[in-house]
Amino acid sequence: MLQLTSLDRLESESIYIFRECVSLAEKPIILFSAGKDSTVLGHLAAKAFYPSRPPLSLLHIDSTWEFRELLDFRDEFAKKYQFNLIVYSNEEGRKLGVNPFDHGERYTRIMRTDALREALDKGGYDFIFGGARRDEERSRAKERIVSIRNQHHGWDPRHQRPEFNRMFNLRLSAQNSARVFPLSNWTEEDILKYIERENIDICSLYYSAPRQTVTRGAAYIVVDDPKRMRLLSGDAIETRSVRFRTLGCWPVTGALVSQANDIQSIIEENKLSRISERQGRIADNEDGGSLEDKKREGYF
Repeated sequence: MLQLTSLDRLESESIYIFRECVSLAEKPIILFSAGKDSTVLGHLAAKAFYPSRPPLSLLHIDSTWEFRELLDFRDEFAKKYQFNLIVYSNEEGRKLGVNPFDHGERYTRIMRTDALREALDKGGYDFIFGGARRDEERSRAKERIVSIRNQHHGWDPRHQRPEFNRMFNLRLSAQNSARVFPLSNWTEEDILKYIERENIDICSLYYSAPRQTVTRGAAYIVVDDPKRMRLLSGDAIETRSVRFRTLGCWPVTGALVSQANDIQSIIEENKLSRISERQGRIADNEDGGSLEDKKREGYF
């Protein structure tokens, strides 16, 4: 009798979720950040419908402050897996010069949350797939695999549908859309082990390499674009061997000092870490805000 591994079961569940939702969707989309989770998500989507070309596109919300390596990887991934790639930015915010140095939480709202809502409204998408996992953060743990959003893309944790034995209520009214999280039951370690097993290419920023950094409190910020970097008095740009455990906009995402340059080394290093995965996302708790507050406003 064939014995399934835990990764086999997780993969099977994720593929089942993709097939069930896409079979009923009129216009599905994958929100693709080019991070490790959305990369695995894209791989699973391609695997779910192979040998056909994936029947849904990738949507990338470009904050205009993305890592250059991430943008290169995004384009290569879409081409390799034959996805149609849609890139959307808040052009009004760009014209106004909204940036993470001067605008803090307002920058996240305008260039991330507002941009996402605008892109979803313009595209008319009904089932929006994302790579969020329950182990990432407290508000993620509250959310169902199929999360119903209102006409403004807001989330209310009190109004969620029961999910028993992988049975999902996929009916949507004209006022609602669904955010779907096929990786809900995966952990960070599962993601990394699956990347290793499937030999999936991920963005090079996850691997340690010498990079130019400046110190911001307890965080090391990689100077991805020297022309746009806002240096403070007394700042010294130093080259350090660093990698990222999570990826966001480069001016507000902290890197880890590390020598881990392969998946197995990353897995072992993470086991010894006392730092949470999202601690590098400086913007998550800016101005006293929380990820749950952002999700209520329409953030993914």
